[in-house]
Amino acid sequence: MDPETMSIEDKLALITTNLQEVLNPEIIEDVLKNQKRPLVIYWGTAPTGRPHCGYFVPCLKLAQFLQAGCKVKILLADVIFSLPPFRTRFANSRLIHGFLDNLKAPIELVKFRAEYYRHVITALLKAVKVPTDKLEFVLGSSYQLTPKYTMDLFRLSSVVTEHDAKRAGAEVVKQVENATLSGLIYPLMHVCWQALDEEFLEVDAQFGGVDQRKIFALAKEQLPRIGFKERAHLMNPMVPGLQGGKMSASDPDSKIDLLDTPDIVKKKLKKAFAPPTEVEGNGVLSFAEFVLLPAGHLKYGEQKFVVERRDAEPLVYTDIKQMQEDYKNDILSPQLLKPAVTDALISLLEPIQAAFQASKEWQDIEKKAYPPPPVQEKKKKQKKDKGNKYPGGAAAKGVDMQPNGSVEGKDKEKVNVGEDGGAAAIEKLKLDGQ
Repeated sequence: MDPETMSIEDKLALITTNLQEVLNPEIIEDVLKNQKRPLVIYWGTAPTGRPHCGYFVPCLKLAQFLQAGCKVKILLADVIFSLPPFRTRFANSRLIHGFLDNLKAPIELVKFRAEYYRHVITALLKAVKVPTDKLEFVLGSSYQLTPKYTMDLFRLSSVVTEHDAKRAGAEVVKQVENATLSGLIYPLMHVCWQALDEEFLEVDAQFGGVDQRKIFALAKEQLPRIGFKERAHLMNPMVPGLQGGKMSASDPDSKIDLLDTPDIVKKKLKKAFAPPTEVEGNGVLSFAEFVLLPAGHLKYGEQKFVVERRDAEPLVYTDIKQMQEDYKNDILSPQLLKPAVTDALISLLEPIQAAFQASKEWQDIEKKAYPPPPVQEKKKKQKKDKGNKYPGGAAAKGVDMQPNGSVEGKDKEKVNVGEDGGAAAIEKLKLDGQ
């Protein structure tokens, strides 16, 4: 549908569908109804681990924003903050986001990973057939190292308490005991960076997972205190990983890489967490809900997911409630669900992997962004000299054992009969025999 011909109500419905929560929805309505211009939304991601199939969830929502005529900015947070120490040159004070965030990514790789993410996200959106002419990628380093950003960061940090910063970032920032200084700076300042980005990117709304709700609430409260306006915040529900719990780039069994082969996809989904009749925390069912059902538009022209059955008519779903009900009643069993999800996902990955194979630039970036770990040489086992069965041991006596069991060398006689010519051994035999 052309955004130019869509009603405001249709645009609002498309923008807010499948979200768990929206803060300040009146801001969105004001932009569309009164200001009569496209809504400007930003979504940020840190280029650390390899993007996985979980990225379909935000990207499908970004696709809906674009379909509604919104302008979407994707922030690749290569540099999340710059804090010049006293009397130190600004250029020497750079701290890389991935480096600060519990050392997730070495500094020298962040630039390549940001470029890799740009390729991946563009391919994801093209895979769901969404025009990207209103999509803009922004590197954090393009403005986060400027003096103005730094001064505004100082101003914002002066009104945000340590308690509030730690509380706001508790769900998205890893906090450890006895952290390094960078590990302390990151959770304290992360919420300030994310809030301040809304102002510098000149957006009306920020989009993210519901795990960022406390950060969004803090931005809503604190930005006006330094003279900046409030923004709306749109939140996706959190999607469980394939093994239940959070989908993580660091857990290979919890996610499927966008470049995984069909065989690897099949193996991972066979091991995925999908207990019979259990809906809560079911990673496979959740993936169908948040990715495959919405992506059904590509194949069927509407939200639809089809489960083939060998001896019966296929199960056809257009909403998740019926899927969940059938799963609870074991009509839709794990044995039916997993193969259907596998086939649908492989089909969804095909255009992305084809784009990767067709782009030498993307392939080169992938090698630089995620180089294989160095091959460690195996330690050579040193042969231990265990000696031999003769008194004193051959190693100690300077003799050589022969294949027939005899010994040769300068101490041959000592090894054969002992230091005293065998007298002590003979005497012992006499005593034992008495």
